[in-house]
Amino acid sequence: MDDVKIELLPPGTALAWGHAPAPRRGPKPGYSLDQIVDAAIAQADAEGYAALSMPSIAKRLGITANALYRYLSSKEELLVLVAEAAWGPPPEPPSGDWRAAVTAWARALLERSRRHPWLIDLPVRGAPSTPNLLGWLENFLEGMASSGLSTQDVMGCTVLVDGWVRSTASLLRDVNASPPEQVHALSGFLRPHLQGRGYTRVAAVISGEAYGEEGIEDADVEFGLGRILDGIEMLINRG
Repeated sequence: MDDVKIELLPPGTALAWGHAPAPRRGPKPGYSLDQIVDAAIAQADAEGYAALSMPSIAKRLGITANALYRYLSSKEELLVLVAEAAWGPPPEPPSGDWRAAVTAWARALLERSRRHPWLIDLPVRGAPSTPNLLGWLENFLEGMASSGLSTQDVMGCTVLVDGWVRSTASLLRDVNASPPEQVHALSGFLRPHLQGRGYTRVAAVISGEAYGEEGIEDADVEFGLGRILDGIEMLINRG
């Protein structure tokens, strides 16, 4: 690391890799960086992404916002560390073909976003540069290694599947946020209005099992992923 200027790295990168900043003057820190990140995750789990502010996290820890800056230089730095910890390490890629590996990868990423719904609200700035996020990329590349695709095409597949996970997670969060009784009331309200306007097909969908009170079903989620994998398979077969 002697030939690398740490200050030129993206915020939080060096910290995520275990490179602690130089000690600062003043009282001995009362918290570790891990404890601060854990508090930030708990704050976001309780109140969402909007609650990830330095003052709210400092309040949870029982310190002042100014004191929090003794540990971190900026909120942006904190968000990088929070994303690294909350996404966590990737699962081991399953043995088998590329399709099974990518399916497992996408499901695991979706599960993490369901565990911490605010993760998909975190800003994405540039390519991943922290251990866990690079581990997810390594996992995907390993799973696609036997596909015969070029590195460029595999990276395109990564972006495609990752985008599907994020958009699906956002949709699941927003749709399933409505209480069942509200969904039932809305369906009952809309049905006669839709029929009155001649929207018979939409009325049939809302009245059927596809728009149940359980929200979006797993089969609906898997349908989108399956079509993406079909497209990747066509790309592989074309090569």
